[in-house]
Amino acid sequence: MSKDSISYKDAGVDIEAGNSLVETIKPDIKSTNRPGVMAGIGGFGGFFDIAKCGYTDPVLVAATDGVGTKLKIAIEANDFSTIGQDLVAMCVNDLVVQGAEPLFFLDYYACSKLNEKDAAAVIKSIAAGCKLSGCALIGGETAEMPGMYKPGDFDLAGFSVGAVERGKVLPYKDDIAKGDVLIGIPSSGMHSNGFSLVRKIMEVKKLSYDDKADFDPSKTYAEIFLTPTELYVNSCLDLYKKNLVKAFSHITGGGFIENIPRILPEGLSFEIDYDNYQLPPLFAWLKEQANLDNQELFRAFNCGVGMVIVASSENEASVIEVLKEHNYDAKLLGNIV
Repeated sequence: MSKDSISYKDAGVDIEAGNSLVETIKPDIKSTNRPGVMAGIGGFGGFFDIAKCGYTDPVLVAATDGVGTKLKIAIEANDFSTIGQDLVAMCVNDLVVQGAEPLFFLDYYACSKLNEKDAAAVIKSIAAGCKLSGCALIGGETAEMPGMYKPGDFDLAGFSVGAVERGKVLPYKDDIAKGDVLIGIPSSGMHSNGFSLVRKIMEVKKLSYDDKADFDPSKTYAEIFLTPTELYVNSCLDLYKKNLVKAFSHITGGGFIENIPRILPEGLSFEIDYDNYQLPPLFAWLKEQANLDNQELFRAFNCGVGMVIVASSENEASVIEVLKEHNYDAKLLGNIV
């Protein structure tokens, strides 16, 4: 090579580092294998044989998402042990609300300069989330893009595909009626929404993510904010297969106010009984720190409820019992009106 040559590595892209990462993560990816997976990673695309999954007349459902600015907190705290579960959960939770079983997942990891250790931690967490959801990690992409991202920054995107039998797609809008109940499954925390507001609060109040939280001195703000998004696949599929639900609503950006109406037929609305609803300390603290009114609070955050179920009133006890078997303390939230 002449002294005037400039290599790809000189430009900031290390192909060998990318290849090394692939070898490091292969065992984690293999651990997510399930019926339908046809080959390991390394090809130009991932293959999946839906005929191996036992469906009679399936339709495919696809979802894609990221984790938003929660990633900035993970980067600042240098903790990438759970952010991959967030990525998986934001996609597969959107599949299960339609009655779909998540089948496979792909990820996209883009950075300025690849840090193999950090990237491996992220992908290990993605694989763990896939395994908990019965979803195979069949491929992905790692991209070094110097100049596109600041040093130390990276971004994540996820894509998942599920299947549901034709004619059994949720919500069952024709069956939803006045008097049906809304049952809430608790969130594990903030999940992956509202973090731009959280980061603004931390900046204005001059708080560090390493500080002990005012509302829970046993943990730092980073530990609380980085609690991974709950995976609702197994519990929701259990309820679905037992014909106990008419609809699910995944409570993400927009909260109750924007997500519950998406599953309701024309002419029906919902009523939350706030007398029976206690705001968790985290969300009470956020409300106080930002001086939020209830409308803004419940649009920005899940406020302690990550999934809402619509069921007939006679199935209320059965739904709550099934969720108890999945270790959820589910609560009656309100009714369809």
